[in-house]
Amino acid sequence: MNRIYIQIVMLSYAILIPLNAWTQPPKVSDSANRPAMEKPETTLKKAESGDAKAQYFMGQMHYDGQNAPQDYQAAAKWYTMAADQGHAAAQRALGAMNYYGRGILQDDKAALKWFTMAAEKGDAEAQLWLGIMYDDGRGTAQNYPEAIKWYKMAAEKGNAYAQHSLGVMYAEGYGVRQNYREALKWFTMAAAQGDAEAQYFLGMMHASGQGVPQDDKTAFDWFLKAAAGGYVDAQFRLGWIYAEGKGIDRDYNESIKWYKMAAEKGNVYAQNVLGLMFADGDGVPQDVKEAAKWFAMAAEQDDADAQLWLGTMYDDGRGVPRDYNQAVKWYKMAAERGNFYAQYNLGAMYAEGNGVAQDYNEAAKWFTMAAEQGDPDAQYCLGMMYAEGHGVPKDHAQAYKWLNLAAEQGNKGAEKFRDDLKNLMEPTHEGGLQRLEKD
Repeated sequence: MNRIYIQIVMLSYAILIPLNAWTQPPKVSDSANRPAMEKPETTLKKAESGDAKAQYFMGQMHYDGQNAPQDYQAAAKWYTMAADQGHAAAQRALGAMNYYGRGILQDDKAALKWFTMAAEKGDAEAQLWLGIMYDDGRGTAQNYPEAIKWYKMAAEKGNAYAQHSLGVMYAEGYGVRQNYREALKWFTMAAAQGDAEAQYFLGMMHASGQGVPQDDKTAFDWFLKAAAGGYVDAQFRLGWIYAEGKGIDRDYNESIKWYKMAAEKGNVYAQNVLGLMFADGDGVPQDVKEAAKWFAMAAEQDDADAQLWLGTMYDDGRGVPRDYNQAVKWYKMAAERGNFYAQYNLGAMYAEGNGVAQDYNEAAKWFTMAAEQGDPDAQYCLGMMYAEGHGVPKDHAQAYKWLNLAAEQGNKGAEKFRDDLKNLMEPTHEGGLQRLEKD
């Protein structure tokens, strides 16, 4: 059986990342609300005498480690004292600590309780947090209408994160009728405040023509703003735009620059694209070692495509020393995630005994998985195993079935063996196919 390797080819990766691909929720710290001139000793004295505002600031000081040792447990203690007196910002901060499990046990229900108290007092950031809790179903049942209610309260107070969150709800139709015009309104408000995620979403809307006329140049402008603001998905998107010349002149140097920015921040799409570009020399000098580096970074993040490609590089000895054991390791990871190319390659490794003990049963198992997903090479190999009785009972009807499926997809080897096998099979009186055993 001849090994058929997956050729590493450059993909366009025209990926529309969903609008609800969230960044991290807001931080606990609220340093902007801390008094600038008061000495820490004065704040401590007030806090010890029961001043709720001072207690809140003491919590902030310990949380941030500014003018006091960073100590999440101490922060939680002071926040609780202030929160118990009804201080809204302290209630919100305590909710966030429960949400993250910093200084206290992680507890979504407690977080919900504190956020609700602060939100009902009109705290915009707590209203945002409460929207997130209902949106994600944390500490309560998922409830999109309730999420929208709280997002809207915070958004109308000018909270940019709530504005872009509300935009997502309208764009995706979560809890409301899908309404791109309304989504555009809220994204625009957030983007005007410098919210990079909202700027990215506006770029996506202009790129796809959702709610606005399709306009690659306007999309590019929004992506550029978002990327400059550090938004990783926008940096990846810019890399793709420069590579494809969408709305601008094609520029591989700029493409590589933006892909690398995104890849270095852990974006697996960018890591994979860089691996493909360096593997094939597409827009860059071919460098298989560099390709292997980027595939390895994405593979370590459990990306099945990267695991497949890294496996092929170890299998072929491209960019890394040939190592069948490593090839099997990465093929198996990708195969277990349903990648049919990896399932086929893993089957071939077991069939040939490369990196593993030869095992036709295992080979047949993986070929079957890939064949059932429509892979013609796996269908061909599985058909041959049924024809020869390797790893499966000899069965000419099953062999014919799989060889025929592969042949219909253009596999010439399968076509030849299917036709040869057909001569060994004859109709029964019932119109079926009689199974004949080949000596």
